[in-house]
Amino acid sequence: MSIKVEDFTKKYGKQVAVDNISFSIKKGEIVGFIGPNGSGKSTTMKCICGILPPDHGKIEVLGRNIQEDVLTVKKRIGYLPENNPLYPDMYVKEYLVHVDRYYGKSEKRRTRIDEAIESTGLGSEASKKIGQLSKGFRQRVGLAQAIIHDPEVLILDEPTTGLDPNQILEIRKLISGLAENKTVLLSTHILQEVEAICDRVIVINKGSLVANTSSESIRKGQSEDVQTILVEFGKKMSSDALNKIPEIDQIQQISDKSFLVAGKSQKDLRELIFKFSSENDLPLLTIQKKEETLEEAFRKLTRN
Repeated sequence: MSIKVEDFTKKYGKQVAVDNISFSIKKGEIVGFIGPNGSGKSTTMKCICGILPPDHGKIEVLGRNIQEDVLTVKKRIGYLPENNPLYPDMYVKEYLVHVDRYYGKSEKRRTRIDEAIESTGLGSEASKKIGQLSKGFRQRVGLAQAIIHDPEVLILDEPTTGLDPNQILEIRKLISGLAENKTVLLSTHILQEVEAICDRVIVINKGSLVANTSSESIRKGQSEDVQTILVEFGKKMSSDALNKIPEIDQIQQISDKSFLVAGKSQKDLRELIFKFSSENDLPLLTIQKKEETLEEAFRKLTRN
């Protein structure tokens, strides 16, 4: 396992930030780490990186206990913190040279810096001061410093915060490319990002683990076997008519012809609606099963 967290607890005084959670991440996986603000995501990521010590439990990275061999583990981890602290008065290349020195002397320093700049698309900005860069390029600098030593594990805390849609797509593509030969733990509030690039999702709420599976499984698991159908008829009708179908529990009228209906029937509601329309001479224009989104499933998991 690239990352293994067992019975991990972290407290700040009497406040429990993370409460006895366990999970593991295999080599080559991209895992989304999501939860509401204050749920314990950043705390967990800092402990995995060796920045904070756990109060209970064990964290292993690449088979090494983070508490027993923290310096060795840190050399094999790339970390992009949420606020991406940079030196605005330093030039991009100058800053990367500065960061690379922390990893000791290396004959390949110039090659590593050039590769980090190329991988993150910073070639045109390498001679500029960091303070002159757009938010998107500053995030790229943060990613460049995280990968400059070619780590086997990447920990990225909110890498697309504050970016516009075009910048988000660029950073998302960049992360996907970097992850081809690395393990990535990615925290984000943009759930479309999780669905687009992550192999699996870990959901944490109030310090407790509430889900650890694929985004598809989370969506299906939170649907509670409820079928939601969008139906549009070819002529006006009232919602009272649909009450004749006993398997329908909820009816939401969208227009004088269209409705959103839901029910827990083991039968396919679409068949029942089609039969109803045929028996009542109601032409059907639309009958479509509505899948629950990851956002909806996330709200159910964390609504408390």
